[in-house]
Amino acid sequence: MSSMPNALAGGRYQLGQLIGRGGMAEVRIALDTRLGRTVAVKIMRAELANDEIFLARFRREARSVAQMNNPNIVNIYDSGEETITTDAGDTERLPYIVMEYVKGQTLRDIIKVNGALSQRDCEQVMLGVLSALDYSHRMGIIHRDIKPGNIMISEQGVVKVMDFGIARALDDSAATMTQSQGVVGTAQYLSPEQARGETVDMRSDLYSAGCVLYEMLTGRPPFTGDSAVAIAYQHVSEVATPPSAVVPGLPKMWDSIVAKAMAKDRQNRYATAGEFKNDILTYMNGGVPVAAAFNPLTDLSNVKARKEAEREQPTVAVQQPTQAFNPVTGQFEQVPPNVAAQNALKTRAEQRAAAAKAKKKKQIIIGSIIGVIAAIAIVVGVVFAMNNAQKNAVEMVTVPACTATTSKDGLEAKLNALGLEMVEKQDTDSTEAAGTCTKMSPKAGSKVAKGSKVTVWFSAGPQSVPVPDVKNMSQDEARTELEDAGFKVSSTVKTEDSADIEKDMVTRTDPAAGSPTPKGTTITIYVSSGMTSMPNLVGQSKDAVISQYSSMFNFVVETESSDTVDAGSITRTDPVAGSNIEQGRTITIWVSTGKEKVTVPSISAGTDYATAKLQLEAVGLVAAANGPTDSSAVVVSIDPAAGTQVDKGSTVTITTKDAGTNGNNGSTTPGTDE
Repeated sequence: MSSMPNALAGGRYQLGQLIGRGGMAEVRIALDTRLGRTVAVKIMRAELANDEIFLARFRREARSVAQMNNPNIVNIYDSGEETITTDAGDTERLPYIVMEYVKGQTLRDIIKVNGALSQRDCEQVMLGVLSALDYSHRMGIIHRDIKPGNIMISEQGVVKVMDFGIARALDDSAATMTQSQGVVGTAQYLSPEQARGETVDMRSDLYSAGCVLYEMLTGRPPFTGDSAVAIAYQHVSEVATPPSAVVPGLPKMWDSIVAKAMAKDRQNRYATAGEFKNDILTYMNGGVPVAAAFNPLTDLSNVKARKEAEREQPTVAVQQPTQAFNPVTGQFEQVPPNVAAQNALKTRAEQRAAAAKAKKKKQIIIGSIIGVIAAIAIVVGVVFAMNNAQKNAVEMVTVPACTATTSKDGLEAKLNALGLEMVEKQDTDSTEAAGTCTKMSPKAGSKVAKGSKVTVWFSAGPQSVPVPDVKNMSQDEARTELEDAGFKVSSTVKTEDSADIEKDMVTRTDPAAGSPTPKGTTITIYVSSGMTSMPNLVGQSKDAVISQYSSMFNFVVETESSDTVDAGSITRTDPVAGSNIEQGRTITIWVSTGKEKVTVPSISAGTDYATAKLQLEAVGLVAAANGPTDSSAVVVSIDPAAGTQVDKGSTVTITTKDAGTNGNNGSTTPGTDE
């Protein structure tokens, strides 16, 4: 006994709840963690994984469907084998197939709950099934197990054919699987040749499709029995009750269509799924199915009626009226009795008399024949004219819808089925992914003549264009500008501080303006909060600052001296740099007048050096001695002279001498020329 793992492929597929189980495998919903999408994973039952026949069938399903891409066939994304350990410690292979997840119901469940479907619903389901078969047959694949349980109807009404587990390539159909080899199909939908173990071809699928159509119309399979063998025997030798006999009021044309599909001899069935589909489309659009109308050997009602009549025939030989098949009515009809046998009873005299009259009537007969020929010619002409008029009557059909999920092949198949021709064009202005259907002409829903051309545009993929510059625009103006350029605009608008953009106006975009960006990209808009950060203006020229920021702030100018900032430049601001402030507020700036000026004090000659130095330092000047500086040193002169305006911190030179020196008798005034 082994337990089901929680994930497959190294954790890529996280398994969820069980959504289906069959005789060979079970299906679970899963999350593809790499691509972030929901998938369905079909996992082979562990006890069958060592059976080479079942394993080959399982692998064949993956190969059969992986090469096909059709909107009516469930897609295969991946396949592989997981190695698991049983409770006993043994290792087992666990093959799996990763498929498209279709949210909906099987046709079997729908019929079980609702019974017979409406004629229109039957038509829609069969068109989907036959489109899938038409595609798979053209790809060289026979399904071999078409039944309601293998037909999914999504929540959007899309028909999906699944389970190609016993499918075979056309050139491999001779290897029909017998009961000893594996299942050959489901008994209630088995073609006669499958039941007999003969080779199969695409017409075997069409027989099964006919059985499905029968069940949709009546709510029950065409044959039922106590065992699969009994049901298979009926497929080979019995004739099903006509659908119109099961459902009163059902048009008898459905009998002919079903009979054509379920003919015992495959030569009498529809040759292709396309022929089957055209008959259904023709009938549902008010016409007469061509293929089903000329199929007397498979008319269920005629065959059954003849069998019942044969059982009631008396054993005594009784002369029966002669019957011949009428291809116009599709029925066997009586013809007049044998005139020659009655003439044999006439007397010889009557025969001679008749012979005598024959010559006399010869001319009359010739004239009559000419008259009849002329009448026939007139009738033929009238019929021919009526047929031409009928042919000339324009048959109108409705152009099908084209959506973002419509595939090119699927749309072309729909148009061809309606008798329309698709003309493909490329849409280079679309923001959709490459290959997406963007528009049609005539538009979907329009009534057009059968045989018309329908032009369909498919996106060439988003083109890269520069992002428009929407700076200083309002949000609405920016949104319109970006959308007109082919971009989408995020519903989330971000705010940021701005020094030069008014509140609620656009400051920038992400991606930035001018950057080449694919059309359809979502652009984020940034708008101003109305706040800004106080710039650092210290050291900048007052005139340059006012010129640059006059549109943002109001300025109050003060002056002050500064030992470190040149005159004319800003020394400080209020608020200080880096503060979060409103746009337009008043800013106070202090402008440097340069270093502070002081006046050189008056120092008398003969003043001792120490006193003179203290006087200079008291006003912010620096004293420098030119001569002795001891306690006996006195001032001779100072430079610059007393009363001179100098920068604070400037150096004043003091010329000194020893007090005992008689150089000038101490009469010279410092700071004056001698």
